[in-house]
Amino acid sequence: MQLIVLTGGIASGKSTIGRRLETLGATRIDSDQLAREAVEPGSPGLAGVVARFGAGILLPDGTLDRAALGAIVFADPAALADLNGIVHPEIARLYEARLAAIRAADPDAIVVYEVPLLVEGGKTEGWDLILVAHAPAETRVARMVTLRGMDEGEARRRIANQASDEERLAVADEVIDTSGTEAETLEQVDQLWARLTT
Repeated sequence: MQLIVLTGGIASGKSTIGRRLETLGATRIDSDQLAREAVEPGSPGLAGVVARFGAGILLPDGTLDRAALGAIVFADPAALADLNGIVHPEIARLYEARLAAIRAADPDAIVVYEVPLLVEGGKTEGWDLILVAHAPAETRVARMVTLRGMDEGEARRRIANQASDEERLAVADEVIDTSGTEAETLEQVDQLWARLTT
């Protein structure tokens, strides 16, 4: 089994790359999806979050009120650390379970794990390949404003709160330049897949 971790800054094109690799035959695991599963109703993660932050962070249907929780943790670094201490082990558990199931089904699988904050989390060891989606900050700001309707100032703040391009590129084994057209990005992904599978 080959373990590829795919990372990149916000609006860098990670999902485009991940979807293409999945289309080509990779098994894709999305850490954002695992993070949602980690706090689903009935999960140990949600129970831990409620125990720490109170039932006020739940919506009437019992699901997590992300806006209410965000208002608490993004204003309080200690609260954010507490939240990460609850949720991150659950994400790791879900990832290991998913990986074990993939390994059992196909020992030769190529697994792509999308982790936006890989560098920030310091988890750059243990991968067969670190793949970085890269586009200049100005390109990513323009994408957030145009495609996501985000305020330019907010887009710049989000980029500033992530690892720098230099920090991500320093850990990369392979880089996909996503600053051109989508077709150009996909061509690079196809070339990478050809190298991985020959």
